[in-house]
Amino acid sequence: MDATLPALIEQMLQPQFYPHPVMEPIKLIQTHISYVLLTGNYAYKVKKPANFGFLDFSTLSQRHHFCQEELRLNRRLCPELYLTVLPIAQTASGEFQINPGDDSSEIVEYTIQMRQFDQECLFSHLFSRGELTIAQMQNLGKLLAQFHATAHTDASIAEFGTVAAVNQVADNSYNLSQAFIGRSQTQSQFDQTKAFSDRFFADHSDWFGQRQFAGKIRECHGDLHLNNICLYQDQIQIFDCIEFNQEFRNIDVIYDAAFLVMDLQFQGRGDLANAFLNAYLEWTGDYWGAVLLPLYLSMRAYIRGNVNSLALNDPGIPSSEKEIIQERAAAYFRLAWQYTQPQPGHLWVMAGLSGSGKTTVARQLAQATGAIHLRSDAVRKHLAGLPLDQRGDQGGEFGSGIYTPEMTQKTYDRLLELGLLLAGQGFTVILDGKYDRQSLRQMVLNRAETHKLPVKFLHCTAPLEVIESRLNQRTGDIADATAKLISDQLKAFEPFTPAEAPYLTTLQTNQDLRAQLHTLGIQ
Repeated sequence: MDATLPALIEQMLQPQFYPHPVMEPIKLIQTHISYVLLTGNYAYKVKKPANFGFLDFSTLSQRHHFCQEELRLNRRLCPELYLTVLPIAQTASGEFQINPGDDSSEIVEYTIQMRQFDQECLFSHLFSRGELTIAQMQNLGKLLAQFHATAHTDASIAEFGTVAAVNQVADNSYNLSQAFIGRSQTQSQFDQTKAFSDRFFADHSDWFGQRQFAGKIRECHGDLHLNNICLYQDQIQIFDCIEFNQEFRNIDVIYDAAFLVMDLQFQGRGDLANAFLNAYLEWTGDYWGAVLLPLYLSMRAYIRGNVNSLALNDPGIPSSEKEIIQERAAAYFRLAWQYTQPQPGHLWVMAGLSGSGKTTVARQLAQATGAIHLRSDAVRKHLAGLPLDQRGDQGGEFGSGIYTPEMTQKTYDRLLELGLLLAGQGFTVILDGKYDRQSLRQMVLNRAETHKLPVKFLHCTAPLEVIESRLNQRTGDIADATAKLISDQLKAFEPFTPAEAPYLTTLQTNQDLRAQLHTLGIQ
Protein backbone atom coordinates (compact mmCIF):
# COMPACT_ATOMS: atom_id res chain seq x y z
CA MET A 1 0.00 0.00 0.00
CA ASP A 2 1.11 3.56 -0.74
CA ALA A 3 0.59 5.67 2.37
CA THR A 4 0.39 8.82 0.22
CA LEU A 5 -2.71 7.59 -1.60
CA PRO A 6 -6.23 8.20 -0.26
CA ALA A 7 -7.99 5.16 1.21
CA LEU A 8 -10.50 5.17 -1.66
CA ILE A 9 -7.80 4.92 -4.32
CA GLU A 10 -6.06 2.19 -2.33
CA GLN A 11 -9.28 0.19 -2.37
CA MET A 12 -9.87 0.92 -6.08
CA LEU A 13 -6.52 -0.77 -6.74
CA GLN A 14 -8.02 -4.01 -5.40
CA PRO A 15 -9.87 -6.31 -7.87
CA GLN A 16 -12.72 -7.04 -5.44
CA PHE A 17 -13.80 -3.39 -5.53
CA TYR A 18 -15.30 -3.83 -8.99
CA PRO A 19 -18.52 -5.63 -10.00
CA HIS A 20 -16.78 -7.05 -13.08
CA PRO A 21 -13.63 -9.04 -13.85
CA VAL A 22 -10.41 -7.00 -13.95
CA MET A 23 -6.98 -7.46 -15.42
CA GLU A 24 -4.38 -7.58 -12.67
CA PRO A 25 -2.50 -5.66 -11.60
CA ILE A 26 -4.75 -2.64 -11.83
CA LYS A 27 -2.71 0.29 -13.14
CA LEU A 28 -2.92 3.76 -11.60
CA ILE A 29 -2.19 6.93 -13.63
CA GLN A 30 -2.02 10.21 -11.74
CA THR A 31 -2.20 13.78 -12.95
CA HIS A 32 -2.24 16.89 -10.77
CA ILE A 33 -6.07 16.89 -10.92
CA SER A 34 -7.18 13.25 -11.12
CA TYR A 35 -6.57 9.55 -10.58
CA VAL A 36 -7.21 7.15 -13.46
CA LEU A 37 -7.44 3.42 -12.76
CA LEU A 38 -7.06 0.98 -15.64
CA THR A 39 -8.85 -2.31 -14.92
CA GLY A 40 -8.83 -4.05 -18.30
CA ASN A 41 -12.10 -3.40 -20.12
CA TYR A 42 -12.88 -0.24 -18.18
CA ALA A 43 -11.06 2.82 -16.88
CA TYR A 44 -12.28 4.83 -13.88
CA LYS A 45 -11.45 8.49 -13.31
CA VAL A 46 -11.69 10.18 -9.92
CA LYS A 47 -11.16 13.91 -9.53
CA LYS A 48 -8.84 15.13 -6.80
CA PRO A 49 -10.28 17.63 -4.27
CA ALA A 50 -8.04 20.41 -5.61
CA ASN A 51 -8.47 24.15 -6.07
CA PHE A 52 -6.04 25.91 -8.39
CA GLY A 53 -8.12 29.03 -8.99
CA PHE A 54 -8.78 28.24 -12.64
CA LEU A 55 -10.08 24.86 -11.43
CA ASP A 56 -12.10 24.09 -8.28
CA PHE A 57 -12.87 20.47 -7.37
CA SER A 58 -12.75 21.14 -3.64
CA THR A 59 -16.29 19.99 -2.75
CA LEU A 60 -18.17 16.79 -3.52
CA SER A 61 -20.94 18.68 -5.31
CA GLN A 62 -18.40 20.40 -7.54
CA ARG A 63 -16.69 17.12 -8.38
CA HIS A 64 -20.07 15.60 -9.22
CA HIS A 65 -20.94 18.56 -11.45
CA PHE A 66 -17.66 18.41 -13.33
CA CYS A 67 -17.91 14.65 -13.74
CA GLN A 68 -21.25 15.23 -15.46
CA GLU A 69 -19.72 18.02 -17.54
CA GLU A 70 -16.83 15.81 -18.56
CA LEU A 71 -19.26 13.13 -19.67
CA ARG A 72 -21.41 15.61 -21.62
CA LEU A 73 -18.55 17.36 -23.36
CA ASN A 74 -16.51 14.30 -24.28
CA ARG A 75 -19.48 12.39 -25.63
CA ARG A 76 -19.57 14.94 -28.44
CA LEU A 77 -16.32 13.54 -29.83
CA CYS A 78 -16.04 9.99 -28.47
CA PRO A 79 -19.36 8.63 -27.17
CA GLU A 80 -17.99 5.09 -27.41
CA LEU A 81 -15.38 5.81 -24.71
CA TYR A 82 -17.34 7.82 -22.14
CA LEU A 83 -19.99 5.61 -20.52
CA THR A 84 -21.44 7.01 -17.30
CA VAL A 85 -20.88 8.74 -13.95
CA LEU A 86 -21.11 6.37 -10.97
CA PRO A 87 -21.47 7.21 -7.25
CA ILE A 88 -19.16 5.73 -4.65
CA ALA A 89 -20.51 5.15 -1.15
CA GLN A 90 -18.78 4.37 2.16
CA THR A 91 -20.23 1.80 4.51
CA ALA A 92 -20.30 2.04 8.31
CA SER A 93 -17.24 -0.23 8.43
CA GLY A 94 -15.30 2.21 6.26
CA GLU A 95 -15.38 0.12 3.09
CA PHE A 96 -16.08 1.83 -0.22
CA GLN A 97 -18.66 0.56 -2.68
CA ILE A 98 -19.15 1.64 -6.28
CA ASN A 99 -22.70 2.30 -7.52
CA PRO A 100 -24.31 0.85 -4.36
CA GLY A 101 -27.92 1.06 -5.53
CA ASP A 102 -28.97 1.83 -1.97
CA ASP A 103 -30.50 5.24 -1.28
CA SER A 104 -29.48 5.03 2.39
CA SER A 105 -25.77 4.82 1.54
CA GLU A 106 -23.68 7.94 2.01
CA ILE A 107 -22.19 9.05 -1.30
CA VAL A 108 -18.61 10.19 -0.71
CA GLU A 109 -17.25 10.38 -4.26
CA TYR A 110 -18.05 10.05 -7.96
CA THR A 111 -16.16 8.34 -10.75
CA ILE A 112 -16.41 8.47 -14.53
CA GLN A 113 -16.54 5.05 -16.13
CA MET A 114 -14.89 4.83 -19.55
CA ARG A 115 -13.97 2.10 -21.97
CA GLN A 116 -10.28 1.37 -21.66
CA PHE A 117 -8.20 1.51 -24.83
CA ASP A 118 -4.71 0.29 -25.55
CA GLN A 119 -2.33 3.03 -24.37
CA GLU A 120 -0.04 2.17 -27.26
CA CYS A 121 -2.74 3.56 -29.55
CA LEU A 122 -2.35 7.08 -28.17
CA PHE A 123 -1.20 9.45 -30.92
CA SER A 124 1.69 10.46 -28.66
CA HIS A 125 2.88 6.84 -28.65
CA LEU A 126 2.32 6.43 -32.39
CA PHE A 127 4.36 9.60 -32.84
CA SER A 128 7.22 8.41 -30.65
CA ARG A 129 7.38 5.17 -32.68
CA GLY A 130 7.37 7.08 -35.98
CA GLU A 131 4.01 5.55 -36.94
CA LEU A 132 1.86 8.68 -37.13
CA THR A 133 1.02 9.30 -40.79
CA ILE A 134 0.14 12.21 -43.02
CA ALA A 135 -3.17 10.49 -43.85
CA GLN A 136 -4.08 10.20 -40.16
CA MET A 137 -3.39 13.90 -39.64
CA GLN A 138 -5.54 14.77 -42.65
CA ASN A 139 -8.35 12.60 -41.28
CA LEU A 140 -7.95 14.29 -37.90
CA GLY A 141 -8.22 17.71 -39.55
CA LYS A 142 -11.47 16.67 -41.21
CA LEU A 143 -12.80 15.21 -37.93
CA LEU A 144 -12.06 18.40 -36.00
CA ALA A 145 -13.67 20.48 -38.76
CA GLN A 146 -16.85 18.42 -38.46
CA PHE A 147 -16.81 18.77 -34.68
CA HIS A 148 -16.35 22.54 -34.78
CA ALA A 149 -19.21 22.88 -37.28
CA THR A 150 -21.63 21.43 -34.71
CA ALA A 151 -20.05 22.67 -31.45
CA HIS A 152 -22.39 24.88 -29.46
CA THR A 153 -22.22 28.66 -29.64
CA ASP A 154 -24.42 31.46 -28.36
CA ALA A 155 -24.06 35.05 -27.17
CA SER A 156 -22.68 34.04 -23.77
CA ILE A 157 -20.02 31.83 -25.37
CA ALA A 158 -19.13 34.49 -27.95
CA GLU A 159 -18.24 36.89 -25.14
CA PHE A 160 -15.16 34.79 -24.45
CA GLY A 161 -13.84 35.84 -27.88
CA THR A 162 -13.79 39.60 -27.42
CA VAL A 163 -10.44 41.29 -27.91
CA ALA A 164 -10.47 42.23 -24.21
CA ALA A 165 -11.12 38.63 -23.12
CA VAL A 166 -8.38 37.13 -25.32
CA ASN A 167 -5.99 39.91 -24.36
CA GLN A 168 -6.62 39.11 -20.70
CA VAL A 169 -5.73 35.45 -21.27
CA ALA A 170 -2.45 36.55 -22.85
CA ASP A 171 -1.71 39.06 -20.09
CA ASN A 172 -2.37 36.46 -17.40
CA SER A 173 0.17 34.22 -19.08
CA TYR A 174 2.75 36.99 -19.30
CA ASN A 175 2.24 37.98 -15.66
CA LEU A 176 2.74 34.39 -14.54
CA SER A 177 5.91 34.02 -16.59
CA GLN A 178 7.74 37.03 -15.15
CA ALA A 179 8.99 34.86 -12.29
CA PHE A 180 10.79 32.68 -14.84
CA ILE A 181 12.70 35.43 -16.65
CA GLY A 182 16.37 34.56 -16.39
CA ARG A 183 15.52 30.90 -15.80
CA SER A 184 13.51 29.51 -18.70
CA GLN A 185 13.31 32.61 -20.90
CA THR A 186 15.29 35.79 -21.43
CA GLN A 187 14.14 39.32 -20.75
CA SER A 188 14.49 40.07 -24.46
CA GLN A 189 12.24 37.16 -25.43
CA PHE A 190 9.65 38.24 -22.89
CA ASP A 191 9.69 41.87 -24.07
CA GLN A 192 9.50 41.03 -27.78
CA THR A 193 6.83 38.35 -27.45
CA LYS A 194 4.61 40.56 -25.31
CA ALA A 195 5.15 43.56 -27.59
CA PHE A 196 3.96 41.49 -30.55
CA SER A 197 0.72 40.43 -28.89
CA ASP A 198 0.10 43.96 -27.56
CA ARG A 199 0.44 45.31 -31.13
CA PHE A 200 -1.70 42.51 -32.51
CA PHE A 201 -4.57 43.28 -30.15
CA ALA A 202 -4.28 47.02 -30.80
CA ASP A 203 -3.97 46.79 -34.60
CA HIS A 204 -6.47 44.00 -35.24
CA SER A 205 -9.16 44.42 -32.61
CA ASP A 206 -11.75 44.36 -35.41
CA TRP A 207 -10.69 40.82 -36.34
CA PHE A 208 -11.89 39.50 -32.99
CA GLY A 209 -15.27 41.16 -33.46
CA GLN A 210 -15.56 39.61 -36.90
CA ARG A 211 -14.81 36.17 -35.48
CA GLN A 212 -17.57 36.65 -32.91
CA PHE A 213 -20.02 37.79 -35.58
CA ALA A 214 -19.14 34.79 -37.77
CA GLY A 215 -19.91 32.35 -34.94
CA LYS A 216 -16.31 31.16 -34.63
CA ILE A 217 -16.25 31.30 -30.81
CA ARG A 218 -17.58 27.90 -29.78
CA GLU A 219 -17.59 25.34 -26.99
CA CYS A 220 -14.42 23.63 -28.19
CA HIS A 221 -12.12 20.89 -26.89
CA GLY A 222 -9.58 23.26 -25.36
CA ASP A 223 -6.71 20.81 -24.80
CA LEU A 224 -6.02 19.31 -28.21
CA HIS A 225 -2.61 17.63 -28.19
CA LEU A 226 -1.23 14.23 -29.13
CA ASN A 227 -1.77 12.68 -25.68
CA ASN A 228 -5.52 13.37 -25.90
CA ILE A 229 -6.04 11.59 -29.23
CA CYS A 230 -6.09 7.85 -29.82
CA LEU A 231 -7.16 5.09 -32.16
CA TYR A 232 -10.02 2.96 -30.86
CA GLN A 233 -11.38 0.21 -33.09
CA ASP A 234 -9.40 1.82 -35.93
CA GLN A 235 -11.24 5.12 -35.51
CA ILE A 236 -9.69 8.40 -34.36
CA GLN A 237 -11.00 9.47 -30.95
CA ILE A 238 -10.38 12.89 -29.38
CA PHE A 239 -10.91 12.74 -25.62
CA ASP A 240 -10.27 14.53 -22.31
CA CYS A 241 -11.50 17.97 -23.30
CA ILE A 242 -11.50 20.76 -20.73
CA GLU A 243 -14.60 20.56 -18.56
CA PHE A 244 -13.42 22.57 -15.56
CA ASN A 245 -13.04 26.07 -17.02
CA GLN A 246 -15.26 27.83 -19.55
CA GLU A 247 -12.56 30.37 -20.40
CA PHE A 248 -10.25 27.58 -21.58
CA ARG A 249 -13.00 25.81 -23.53
CA ASN A 250 -15.10 28.60 -25.06
CA ILE A 251 -12.58 29.80 -27.60
CA ASP A 252 -12.02 30.59 -31.25
CA VAL A 253 -12.02 27.37 -33.26
CA ILE A 254 -8.66 28.38 -34.78
CA TYR A 255 -7.21 28.67 -31.27
CA ASP A 256 -8.45 25.13 -30.58
CA ALA A 257 -6.71 23.80 -33.73
CA ALA A 258 -3.58 25.85 -33.01
CA PHE A 259 -2.64 23.74 -29.98
CA LEU A 260 -2.06 20.62 -32.07
CA VAL A 261 -0.25 22.56 -34.80
CA MET A 262 2.10 23.98 -32.17
CA ASP A 263 2.50 20.59 -30.46
CA LEU A 264 3.67 18.95 -33.69
CA GLN A 265 5.91 21.83 -34.73
CA PHE A 266 7.50 21.85 -31.29
CA GLN A 267 8.38 18.19 -31.78
CA GLY A 268 9.94 18.86 -35.16
CA ARG A 269 7.18 17.51 -37.39
CA GLY A 270 6.02 20.55 -39.30
CA ASP A 271 4.92 18.26 -42.13
CA LEU A 272 2.35 16.54 -39.90
CA ALA A 273 1.23 19.88 -38.50
CA ASN A 274 0.80 21.24 -42.03
CA ALA A 275 -1.18 18.20 -43.22
CA PHE A 276 -3.53 18.56 -40.24
CA LEU A 277 -3.93 22.33 -40.61
CA ASN A 278 -4.56 22.33 -44.36
CA ALA A 279 -7.12 19.53 -44.07
CA TYR A 280 -8.84 21.45 -41.27
CA LEU A 281 -8.92 24.69 -43.25
CA GLU A 282 -10.09 22.93 -46.38
CA TRP A 283 -13.04 21.23 -44.70
CA THR A 284 -14.06 24.29 -42.68
CA GLY A 285 -13.40 26.86 -45.39
CA ASP A 286 -12.13 29.04 -42.53
CA TYR A 287 -9.02 30.19 -44.41
CA TRP A 288 -9.55 33.74 -43.18
CA GLY A 289 -9.13 32.54 -39.60
CA ALA A 290 -5.52 31.59 -40.33
CA VAL A 291 -4.51 35.26 -39.96
CA LEU A 292 -4.86 34.71 -36.20
CA LEU A 293 -2.42 31.80 -36.13
CA PRO A 294 0.77 33.76 -35.33
CA LEU A 295 -0.88 35.08 -32.17
CA TYR A 296 -2.63 31.88 -31.18
CA LEU A 297 0.37 29.63 -31.86
CA SER A 298 2.53 31.93 -29.75
CA MET A 299 -0.03 31.92 -26.92
CA ARG A 300 -0.24 28.12 -26.98
CA ALA A 301 3.55 27.72 -26.85
CA TYR A 302 3.84 30.36 -24.14
CA ILE A 303 1.30 28.60 -21.92
CA ARG A 304 3.26 25.35 -22.26
CA GLY A 305 6.38 27.27 -21.27
CA ASN A 306 4.60 28.41 -18.13
CA VAL A 307 3.24 24.96 -17.30
CA ASN A 308 6.71 23.43 -17.50
CA SER A 309 8.28 26.32 -15.58
CA LEU A 310 5.82 25.91 -12.71
CA ALA A 311 7.16 22.41 -12.17
CA LEU A 312 10.55 23.96 -11.34
CA ASN A 313 9.04 25.12 -8.03
CA ASP A 314 7.92 21.62 -7.02
CA PRO A 315 10.20 20.40 -4.18
CA GLY A 316 9.25 16.80 -4.93
CA ILE A 317 10.92 16.83 -8.36
CA PRO A 318 14.63 15.88 -8.34
CA SER A 319 17.19 18.40 -9.61
CA SER A 320 18.24 16.16 -12.50
CA GLU A 321 14.66 16.05 -13.77
CA LYS A 322 14.27 19.80 -13.28
CA GLU A 323 17.15 20.41 -15.67
CA ILE A 324 15.23 18.59 -18.39
CA ILE A 325 12.03 20.44 -17.53
CA GLN A 326 13.82 23.79 -17.65
CA GLU A 327 15.23 22.99 -21.09
CA ARG A 328 11.76 22.06 -22.33
CA ALA A 329 10.25 25.22 -20.85
CA ALA A 330 12.95 27.32 -22.52
CA ALA A 331 12.23 25.61 -25.85
CA TYR A 332 8.53 26.45 -25.56
CA PHE A 333 9.23 30.09 -24.72
CA ARG A 334 11.67 30.26 -27.63
CA LEU A 335 9.05 28.84 -29.99
CA ALA A 336 6.48 31.34 -28.69
CA TRP A 337 8.93 34.12 -29.56
CA GLN A 338 9.70 32.65 -33.00
CA TYR A 339 6.01 32.73 -33.94
CA THR A 340 6.05 36.51 -33.40
CA GLN A 341 8.93 37.20 -35.76
CA PRO A 342 7.95 38.72 -39.13
CA GLN A 343 8.09 36.42 -42.14
CA PRO A 344 8.06 37.31 -45.85
CA GLY A 345 4.92 36.26 -47.70
CA HIS A 346 5.12 34.29 -50.93
CA LEU A 347 2.69 33.03 -53.58
CA TRP A 348 3.06 29.73 -55.39
CA VAL A 349 0.54 29.18 -58.20
CA MET A 350 -0.18 25.69 -59.49
CA ALA A 351 -1.29 25.28 -63.11
CA GLY A 352 -2.20 22.34 -65.30
CA LEU A 353 -4.96 20.01 -66.40
CA SER A 354 -7.05 18.01 -63.98
CA GLY A 355 -5.08 14.90 -63.05
CA SER A 356 -1.73 16.48 -63.93
CA GLY A 357 -0.52 16.17 -60.34
CA LYS A 358 -1.08 19.74 -59.15
CA THR A 359 -2.54 18.84 -55.78
CA THR A 360 0.02 16.10 -55.09
CA VAL A 361 2.84 18.56 -55.76
CA ALA A 362 1.08 21.32 -53.81
CA ARG A 363 0.72 19.11 -50.74
CA GLN A 364 4.38 18.12 -50.82
CA LEU A 365 5.34 21.74 -51.28
CA ALA A 366 3.09 22.83 -48.41
CA GLN A 367 4.46 20.22 -46.04
CA ALA A 368 8.03 21.21 -46.93
CA THR A 369 7.49 24.97 -46.58
CA GLY A 370 4.62 25.23 -44.08
CA ALA A 371 2.41 26.83 -46.72
CA ILE A 372 -1.34 27.35 -46.61
CA HIS A 373 -2.77 25.26 -49.47
CA LEU A 374 -5.85 26.74 -51.16
CA ARG A 375 -7.56 24.37 -53.59
CA SER A 376 -9.94 25.76 -56.19
CA ASP A 377 -12.07 22.60 -55.78
CA ALA A 378 -12.68 23.41 -52.11
CA VAL A 379 -13.10 27.17 -52.53
CA ARG A 380 -15.61 26.64 -55.37
CA LYS A 381 -17.79 24.33 -53.29
CA HIS A 382 -17.62 26.58 -50.25
CA LEU A 383 -18.78 29.49 -52.42
CA ALA A 384 -21.62 27.36 -53.77
CA GLY A 385 -22.62 26.16 -50.30
CA LEU A 386 -21.99 22.53 -51.21
CA PRO A 387 -20.43 19.88 -48.95
CA LEU A 388 -16.95 19.08 -50.21
CA ASP A 389 -17.82 15.42 -50.73
CA GLN A 390 -20.83 16.23 -52.91
CA ARG A 391 -20.42 16.48 -56.68
CA GLY A 392 -20.93 19.94 -58.10
CA ASP A 393 -21.26 19.15 -61.80
CA GLN A 394 -24.28 17.90 -63.73
CA GLY A 395 -23.55 14.54 -65.24
CA GLY A 396 -19.87 15.41 -65.54
CA GLU A 397 -20.43 17.77 -68.47
CA PHE A 398 -17.79 20.45 -69.14
CA GLY A 399 -18.92 23.84 -67.79
CA SER A 400 -22.03 22.49 -66.03
CA GLY A 401 -23.29 22.85 -62.46
CA ILE A 402 -20.91 24.97 -60.38
CA TYR A 403 -18.35 24.97 -63.22
CA THR A 404 -19.90 27.75 -65.28
CA PRO A 405 -17.60 30.57 -66.49
CA GLU A 406 -19.21 32.94 -63.99
CA MET A 407 -18.63 30.59 -61.05
CA THR A 408 -15.11 29.86 -62.21
CA GLN A 409 -14.30 33.58 -62.19
CA LYS A 410 -15.74 33.95 -58.68
CA THR A 411 -13.65 30.99 -57.54
CA TYR A 412 -10.38 32.39 -58.84
CA ASP A 413 -11.22 35.86 -57.52
CA ARG A 414 -11.73 34.33 -54.08
CA LEU A 415 -8.55 32.24 -54.33
CA LEU A 416 -6.52 35.34 -55.05
CA GLU A 417 -8.26 37.41 -52.38
CA LEU A 418 -7.45 34.80 -49.74
CA GLY A 419 -3.93 34.31 -51.06
CA LEU A 420 -3.13 38.00 -50.89
CA LEU A 421 -4.60 38.31 -47.40
CA LEU A 422 -2.56 35.41 -46.01
CA ALA A 423 0.65 36.20 -47.89
CA GLY A 424 0.31 39.77 -46.67
CA GLN A 425 0.46 38.39 -43.12
CA GLY A 426 3.70 36.54 -43.85
CA PHE A 427 2.39 33.14 -44.95
CA THR A 428 3.60 31.15 -47.90
CA VAL A 429 0.42 30.42 -49.86
CA ILE A 430 -0.24 27.92 -52.65
CA LEU A 431 -3.07 28.71 -55.08
CA ASP A 432 -4.03 25.33 -56.52
CA GLY A 433 -6.18 25.48 -59.66
CA LYS A 434 -5.93 24.92 -63.40
CA TYR A 435 -4.96 28.56 -64.10
CA ASP A 436 -5.51 27.70 -67.72
CA ARG A 437 -6.28 31.27 -68.87
CA GLN A 438 -3.73 34.02 -69.33
CA SER A 439 -6.14 36.55 -67.82
CA LEU A 440 -6.27 34.59 -64.56
CA ARG A 441 -2.49 34.33 -64.40
CA GLN A 442 -2.02 37.99 -65.26
CA MET A 443 -4.44 38.98 -62.53
CA VAL A 444 -2.22 37.16 -60.01
CA LEU A 445 0.92 38.88 -61.31
CA ASN A 446 -0.68 42.33 -61.27
CA ARG A 447 -2.11 42.06 -57.77
CA ALA A 448 1.04 40.45 -56.37
CA GLU A 449 3.15 43.28 -57.78
CA THR A 450 0.84 45.81 -56.12
CA HIS A 451 1.30 44.00 -52.81
CA LYS A 452 5.04 43.50 -53.40
CA LEU A 453 4.75 39.72 -53.12
CA PRO A 454 6.99 37.27 -55.02
CA VAL A 455 5.19 34.82 -57.32
CA LYS A 456 6.17 31.47 -58.82
CA PHE A 457 4.06 29.40 -61.25
CA LEU A 458 4.43 25.60 -61.18
CA HIS A 459 3.02 24.10 -64.36
CA CYS A 460 2.36 20.40 -63.85
CA THR A 461 2.38 18.15 -66.89
CA ALA A 462 2.24 14.42 -67.57
CA PRO A 463 1.55 12.20 -70.58
CA LEU A 464 -2.13 12.16 -71.53
CA GLU A 465 -2.47 8.45 -70.79
CA VAL A 466 -1.06 9.02 -67.29
CA ILE A 467 -3.52 11.84 -66.64
CA GLU A 468 -6.48 9.76 -67.84
CA SER A 469 -5.38 6.80 -65.74
CA ARG A 470 -5.12 8.96 -62.63
CA LEU A 471 -8.60 10.40 -63.14
CA ASN A 472 -10.12 6.99 -63.80
CA GLN A 473 -8.59 5.65 -60.57
CA ARG A 474 -9.32 8.71 -58.41
CA THR A 475 -11.43 7.96 -55.33
CA GLY A 476 -12.19 9.78 -52.10
CA ASP A 477 -11.12 13.20 -53.38
CA ILE A 478 -13.21 16.37 -53.41
CA ALA A 479 -12.37 17.12 -57.07
CA ASP A 480 -15.11 16.31 -59.59
CA ALA A 481 -13.11 16.15 -62.84
CA THR A 482 -13.29 12.95 -64.88
CA ALA A 483 -11.18 11.69 -67.78
CA LYS A 484 -13.83 12.63 -70.35
CA LEU A 485 -13.25 16.33 -69.58
CA ILE A 486 -9.58 16.31 -70.57
CA SER A 487 -10.08 16.95 -74.30
CA ASP A 488 -12.18 20.05 -73.52
CA GLN A 489 -9.61 21.22 -70.96
CA LEU A 490 -6.82 20.81 -73.49
CA LYS A 491 -8.65 23.00 -76.00
CA ALA A 492 -9.35 25.67 -73.36
CA PHE A 493 -5.79 25.80 -71.92
CA GLU A 494 -3.99 28.96 -73.05
CA PRO A 495 -0.21 28.46 -73.23
CA PHE A 496 2.18 30.46 -71.08
CA THR A 497 3.51 33.58 -72.78
CA PRO A 498 7.14 34.78 -72.96
CA ALA A 499 6.18 37.48 -70.44
CA GLU A 500 5.21 34.75 -67.95
CA ALA A 501 8.40 32.73 -68.47
CA PRO A 502 10.43 34.41 -65.66
CA TYR A 503 7.85 33.20 -63.14
CA LEU A 504 7.42 29.70 -64.56
CA THR A 505 8.75 26.25 -63.70
CA THR A 506 7.39 23.17 -65.48
CA LEU A 507 7.25 19.86 -63.59
CA GLN A 508 6.85 16.44 -65.16
CA THR A 509 4.79 14.76 -62.46
CA ASN A 510 5.39 11.27 -63.81
CA GLN A 511 9.08 11.73 -62.93
CA ASP A 512 10.89 12.03 -59.59
CA LEU A 513 9.07 14.91 -57.91
CA ARG A 514 11.41 15.00 -54.95
CA ALA A 515 14.35 15.69 -57.23
CA GLN A 516 12.45 18.34 -59.15
CA LEU A 517 11.34 20.09 -55.96
CA HIS A 518 14.93 19.97 -54.78
CA THR A 519 15.93 21.99 -57.85
CA LEU A 520 13.51 24.67 -56.63
CA GLY A 521 15.35 24.83 -53.31
CA ILE A 522 12.65 22.80 -51.52
CA GLN A 523 13.95 19.99 -49.32
